Amino acid sequence: MTLLEVVDLVKYFPIRKGIFGRIVGYVKAVDGVSFKVGENETFALVGESGSGKTTTAKCILGLFKPTSGKILFMGKNILELKGEDVKWYRKHVQAVFQNPFLSLNPRMKVEDIVAEPLKVHRKDLSKEEIREMVYEILDKVGLTRALAKRYPYDLSGGQAQRVAIARAIALKPKLIVLDEPTSALDVSVQAQILNLLIDLKEELKLSYLMISHDLSVVRYISDWVAVMYLGKIVELARTEELFEKPLHPYTQALLSAVPEPDPKIMKSKKRIVLPGEPPSAINPPPGCRLHPRCPYVMDTCRKKEPPLVEYEKDHWVACWLYHKR
Repeated sequence: MTLLEVVDLVKYFPIRKGIFGRIVGYVKAVDGVSFKVGENETFALVGESGSGKTTTAKCILGLFKPTSGKILFMGKNILELKGEDVKWYRKHVQAVFQNPFLSLNPRMKVEDIVAEPLKVHRKDLSKEEIREMVYEILDKVGLTRALAKRYPYDLSGGQAQRVAIARAIALKPKLIVLDEPTSALDVSVQAQILNLLIDLKEELKLSYLMISHDLSVVRYISDWVAVMYLGKIVELARTEELFEKPLHPYTQALLSAVPEPDPKIMKSKKRIVLPGEPPSAINPPPGCRLHPRCPYVMDTCRKKEPPLVEYEKDHWVACWLYHKR
């Protein structure tokens, strides 16, 4: 069953110039993105910096107002929610960000940070009930009750991220947006946090929307992967299908850069390097946005933008190599 559906999402940021702030152009950060996240699934958005994945997540969280498109959560368009419906949405959709020390209030103790969403959304609970729930949640994320009286600056990076996760699950949400949740942590701590997220997903029946550039992490935790390039999804498939059989030239280049632990495999692995830099999101090229860098470019690529089509079952790609022209 579909929990979240994003339909033709567009987010342009105006570029202003002069004292009167005249609009002279737009940064086309997200330009027609569509995907679905099912119940108890992990859906990953991947791509290099500037691809639009974080902007997409912030639109879903309500931090940015989309230029156009729809964001449907449990059948309701969140862009049309008002009053109590907005509160309902915020209760069911939470977030864990990249740097826990920036997302946690340094003036609040751990117990108060975790208790805050309960105080806002659960007016029926007494102080004692909230305190007991906070302790249970800390136990669930692998933190001792002794840490409840500490401040974020007293914690390690892994402990602070566990606090952020504890706060996110306090209201038993249906969807958690994970924006690079492990990239600021040591490798050994990354593995612990990922395993914790997997356990919580099964225990609490959660769905995740993960934003990441780390393909190893994505392969470990996700069920579906969508690859973004310059504001558009260029390929979407189940995780193993995408990693075993990447179709789009950009996806192939991304996966070729993933390091292999076995030196023999790494040595025999063919690295695909796309020439040049990604074009500007202010003035993206016509046709396929990858065509200035693509090794398989054709005349059609320069003129017409390829739609995202289902080339094989549950495997979508936006590339003229796989289309009937």
